[in-house]
Amino acid sequence: MGDYANLPGVRTWYETEGSGDPLVLLHGGFCTNDTWGAQRPDLAAAYRLHLPERRAHGHTPDVGGPLTYTDMAGDTVAYLESVVGGPAHLAGWSDGGVVALLTALARPDLVRRLVLIGVNFRPAAEAFVAPEMLDAMTPDSDDMAFFRELYAAVSPDGPEHWPAVATRMIDMWRTQPALDAGDLAAVRAPTLVMTGDDDLMTLEHTADLYRALPDARLAVVPGASHLVPLEKPAEVNRMILEHLAGGEVETTMPVLRARTPATPGRGATA
Repeated sequence: MGDYANLPGVRTWYETEGSGDPLVLLHGGFCTNDTWGAQRPDLAAAYRLHLPERRAHGHTPDVGGPLTYTDMAGDTVAYLESVVGGPAHLAGWSDGGVVALLTALARPDLVRRLVLIGVNFRPAAEAFVAPEMLDAMTPDSDDMAFFRELYAAVSPDGPEHWPAVATRMIDMWRTQPALDAGDLAAVRAPTLVMTGDDDLMTLEHTADLYRALPDARLAVVPGASHLVPLEKPAEVNRMILEHLAGGEVETTMPVLRARTPATPGRGATA
């Protein structure tokens, strides 16, 4: 079921299904809720799913001006307060994961557990395996055809508005996000960090994200790319559900987890 919520920042399209504790799914850049199709049945069997489409994505209109992750996180906070009505689990894929991180930093009271899939915390030049790919991305390039079609099919702004959105999104990736280990150490929510073994983000960058978060688990899915939720849905869904179910991680020979809970940052010396 879909509807619009009149949030302070933007009139936001969202869909809901399932029952139980709320779980908000945050899609990737240039994407729509349809890209969560392989997750929705399994997750809706256990949770009340909320799927908002961010400003300038899917059915949600553009609002003009620069596109920033900070504004998108503000929209997410407003959604949690006005539509969900309280704290929820957040699962974010790619740009959606960046938004989830910033939401958890801005309003830890509204975030219970986090799932971050293919997420960077620094700009593309520092995080991507091939940052030069941005130079080849233009609104009318062949590589953008899939996203152009997604946009044209449902955007209330019409297909002619696509170049304005695409250009500003690519500009955003060049300079955002700009978090550091100190910022990440402030995330309170238990977090599952997930990546394909051939993701857009370097494994080193993903490992840095995992180590900097105070309460994190790391999953590197073999034989998968940045599209791991589509490529390995059974594995991804199982790990998401296990993480959201809670419980402390207990291993026989802890190293990073051997430190005391009061020590900030997973990369700190025990």
